[in-house]
Amino acid sequence: MEKKKVLLCVTGGIAVYKAADLTSKLVQSGYQVKVIMSESATRFITPLTFQALSRNEVYTDTFIENNPEVIAHIELADWADLILVAPATANIIGKLAHGIADDMITTTLLAAAAPVWIAPAMNVHMYDHPIVKSNIEALHQTGYSFIEPNEGYLACGYVGKGRLEEPEKILEHIQQHFSVKPLFKGKTFVITAGPTKEKIDPVRYFTNRSSGKMGYALAEQAAQMGAEVILVSGTDSLPPPKGVQIVPVESAEDMFHSVMKYASSADVIIKSAAVADYRPKQTFDSKMKKQPGNLIIEMERTKDILFELGQIKKHQFLVGFAAETNDMETYAKDKLVRKNADMIVGNNVSEKGAGFAGDTNIVTIFHKDFSTVSLPLMSKQETAKRILLEISKKWGDDHHS
Repeated sequence: MEKKKVLLCVTGGIAVYKAADLTSKLVQSGYQVKVIMSESATRFITPLTFQALSRNEVYTDTFIENNPEVIAHIELADWADLILVAPATANIIGKLAHGIADDMITTTLLAAAAPVWIAPAMNVHMYDHPIVKSNIEALHQTGYSFIEPNEGYLACGYVGKGRLEEPEKILEHIQQHFSVKPLFKGKTFVITAGPTKEKIDPVRYFTNRSSGKMGYALAEQAAQMGAEVILVSGTDSLPPPKGVQIVPVESAEDMFHSVMKYASSADVIIKSAAVADYRPKQTFDSKMKKQPGNLIIEMERTKDILFELGQIKKHQFLVGFAAETNDMETYAKDKLVRKNADMIVGNNVSEKGAGFAGDTNIVTIFHKDFSTVSLPLMSKQETAKRILLEISKKWGDDHHS
C-alpha cells in the first residue's frame, strides 16, 4: 500500500495526550502523519512531542512560512488524503461551522478537498449544548464526518458522553476508510434518492418524509468503491457526494424519464427514492382559492419505476427498497417477484433508529433466492457499505466475474 497521508489537527483539550498516542500508532501502521496544533493545544503538550512522534515539522502559526516556494496551509490541505481533528473542542467546531479562518487549523481546513473527520472531546454538558449540537449538524450537512465521543469519566469529574474515542478505535476507522476496495471499477450505477413532489398548483404539492440520506450514502460509498455514479435526486437539501453526477428531478414522472434515460448504460440500478404512488389528476396553473366546504382531489397512479425497470432489464442488477410499517418480510418478498428485482432492501420505518430523516438505519436484505441478511442498527453510511458488499457478492455469483 502506498503510504497514505493523514493530517492531524490537534486542538486544546486535556485529551491532547491521546492525539500523541494516535500519532505514534498511525506512524507505526505505515501512515505519513503531519500535525497542526492550535495555540491552546501547545499549552498541554509541546510541538516537539508531535515532531518526534510524526518525524515531520509541526505547524502552529499561519504566519510562519519556512518554505518560500509554497503557502504552508494550502500545501498541507493539498497534501492530505484524510484530515482528522482530534481532539476537537467546542470552539473549533463552532469556528468551522461558521467559516471562521483565524489560525493555522481553520485556514487549512477551509482550503481542504480531502475528507474531514472530527472527533469531539469536551464536558458532557458542553457536548449536549444546543449551540454545539447545531454546529455539529451544520458540519454534517457540509459533508464532514464525526467520530462520536465515548461515555465515561471526564477530566472535569463528570461521568457522561464527551471522552475522545480511544486511539485504537480511531486507527481502526482510518484503516477501514483506506481499505475500501475499488470493487466496482468501470461499472456504472444509477441510484435514485429522496422524495418526489407532485404538484397541485404553483404553491402546493404532495410529498413524503424521505430525506434522501440513504440514497446519498449509497452514491457516496459506490463512488468510493470505484463506480461511476449517476444520482437521480428528488432532494436539494443534502451536500452532493464527491465524484457523483447529480440529476435533479421533482415529480415521479421526471424521475421515471431520467432513470429510463440512463438505465440501458447502467450495470447496477438502486431505487432508494420514495416515489409517490399517486399524483393529482388535475393540476392548476394559478393558486387554487379557498372555497366553502370540503375539497376533494382526485388522484391517479404514477408510473411504477421499479416495475418498468424489471420489465426492460437485461444485464442490470436491480435493487429496490421497501419502507414498511408492518409485515415487512411478506411485502419485500412479494416485491422481489412482482418487480423482477435482484434484491430488495427492507426497513421497518416505525422502528426507533430506522425512520426517514435520521442518520441511522436498520435493514434486512432480501435476495432473489429468498436468502436474507439482517443488519443491526448502524449509520446510513455503514448500512450503504454493507448493501454494496452484498450486491458485489451476489452480482459476482450471477455474472461469474
